[in-house]
Amino acid sequence: MRLDRFVCKSTELTKSEAIECIHSGEVVVNGVSVCDEATQVHENNDITWKGSLLKPRPFRHILMNKPSGTVCSNVDEVYPSLFNHLAIERKSELHIAGRLDADTTGLVLITDDGRWSFNITHPDKKCSKVYRVGLSRALREGVADEFATGIQLQGEQNLTHPAELEVITSKEVLLTITEGKFHQVKRMFAAVGNRVVSLHREKIGEVTLDVRSGEWRYLSPSEVQFFTTE
Repeated sequence: MRLDRFVCKSTELTKSEAIECIHSGEVVVNGVSVCDEATQVHENNDITWKGSLLKPRPFRHILMNKPSGTVCSNVDEVYPSLFNHLAIERKSELHIAGRLDADTTGLVLITDDGRWSFNITHPDKKCSKVYRVGLSRALREGVADEFATGIQLQGEQNLTHPAELEVITSKEVLLTITEGKFHQVKRMFAAVGNRVVSLHREKIGEVTLDVRSGEWRYLSPSEVQFFTTE
């Protein structure tokens, strides 16, 4: 964790205030004054500010059912931020592990734990995400096999990673992917001559959406552990 973030997470200082304290030499790491806010530190380091030992607050791991017409941002944009539905303190410290478009609904994971969210979002981790997809026209035969092989997206050199397609009805499917390319689901169906008219994320890894639209809850220890790797 960066030193400035460690200080913010251990105090009530803003980021700019924490950086000012670091630059002034007030923060000591393992007995040495450190003036570079980008220095990487760990919880087992001995870090003090003005002589007081700093201990960061526990990380937070949150599940939310994102409503349509909200954005995955900490601030309002053209659409309001989904953080307006989150009634907790220090929301500015949080980020979203895997964003959804404004018109996409469903499961989002929110945290202040960067290493944890990396395990969810990085393609090498192959964390599965399940989407319920509504289509504008009936799915043609053979698309499931094409998705299992990989789809050539416009503007991409490589095929998508293999994806699993489960047909619910002719115009509704469940799609499981392990990537998070820009507008990936919509682009995959566009590549096979169809159009997404509704998109809802139901599951990430082993965590399943179980709250109503706009509601949220903290993840259980076992759910947090699922995304915790060495």
